[in-house]
Parts: sequence; structure tokens; C-alpha cells
Amino acid sequence: MRLLHLADSALPIGSLSHSFGLETLVSLDMLAAGDLPEFLHGYLQEAGMLEAVACREAFLLAGGGGETFDARRWIAINDYLSALKPARESRTASATLGRNFLHAVLGLGDFPALRAAREASLESASLIHQSAAFGLVSAAMGFEEARAVPAYLHQMSASLVSACQRLLPLGQNEATRILWNLKPAIVEVFVRSAGYTLETVSCTTPLLDWGAMEHPALSTRLFIS
Repeated sequence: MRLLHLADSALPIGSLSHSFGLETLVSLDMLAAGDLPEFLHGYLQEAGMLEAVACREAFLLAGGGGETFDARRWIAINDYLSALKPARESRTASATLGRNFLHAVLGLGDFPALRAAREASLESASLIHQSAAFGLVSAAMGFEEARAVPAYLHQMSASLVSACQRLLPLGQNEATRILWNLKPAIVEVFVRSAGYTLETVSCTTPLLDWGAMEHPALSTRLFIS
């Protein structure tokens, strides 16, 4: 129940304010409702793989209750994610959600690894990305990795579908069907992510990166990113 709570795309950390470049693509008629199933499947294969690997690696840092928390690796994970997010808007959005998520969970109990992570990030001025924060929190709370990582991928997908419902003529039934049909892709990405580290995984999303970079220039904006 706690994992379901934290993986809810409606968790009040600001997720509903971000489209991660989708708003630009819709505004320029480069993405339509009929394109979403193929688009989201490709998104999971690229961006989803990167976030799954980061979530897994951060998960490993909170073993044993956090007594052996590796602050240097925590910083490295987030710095890798920052480097692999060339669009400032998307990078800032990920970091804002990660910071808000970690702050919200720290208000729920005493978690040494989470306190150490926040302090290390503050001292180094490093960003805290959402996928890394979710992985670390999941381990600190005792969730199973095989449940936590797919839950994060599902939450990420649900947030994008929700954004599309506000940007496109996409009804509740079709949105539900799209998200339901993404389940096999989520599982596939989770399984394949075990074969990578942040040093070996790659992520190529040039259209979305461009969309995020162009987003501030839109005349009318519904989302922050």
C-alpha cells in the first residue's frame, strides 16, 4: 500500500505541472492522439531504460538500513543523470520532482540513508533526480526492487498519459487502454535494465530534447516544462 501511494502519479510533488517537451510537440502538430501508443513505447525503450537503471543503482545504496550509504556514488548517479538530460527544462523538472519527492518522504519517518542523501546533495550542490530518489526511498522503506522499479516506470508513463489528456483529444477510456497496453513494455524495460549501469546505458530522445528546449518560446503554455 505504501508503494502504491508513493508511485501514484497524483502524489503532490508537482508531476502534473510537467510535460517534458510534449506540449511543444503537440503545439506544432508533431504529436497526435493516434501516435501515442508507439510514441510512449519508444519513450520507455529510451528514457525509461535510463531512469530504470538509475532507479536500480540508487536502490542499492540504501541496503542495510543506510549505515553504509555511499554518498560519492549517490552524487555520481545524479550527476550522470544531469549529463544525460541535455534540455535544461527537462533536467530541472526531473530535479524539482526528485527534491520534492525526497522531502515529502523525509516527513514520513526516520530514514538515515535519505537524510544522508539530502545532506550530501546539499553539500555538493548536486541535483536530486526523481528516478534516483524513488530507488533510494524504495530501498529505505524495504520495498522489493522487482516491484519498485516497474512501479516507477508505470508512474512515469501515467504522468505522460495524464499530460496528453490535457493537451490532446484523449478520452478516459482511450487513456486507460494506452496505459494498460504499456504494461508488457514496462516489464521488458525493467528486465533489460539489469544488464546496464549508468556508465554503459544510453538514451537518445532528440525530438523530446528539442521540444523541451523550445518550450519556453511557446506563446501559450499549460505546463512548466
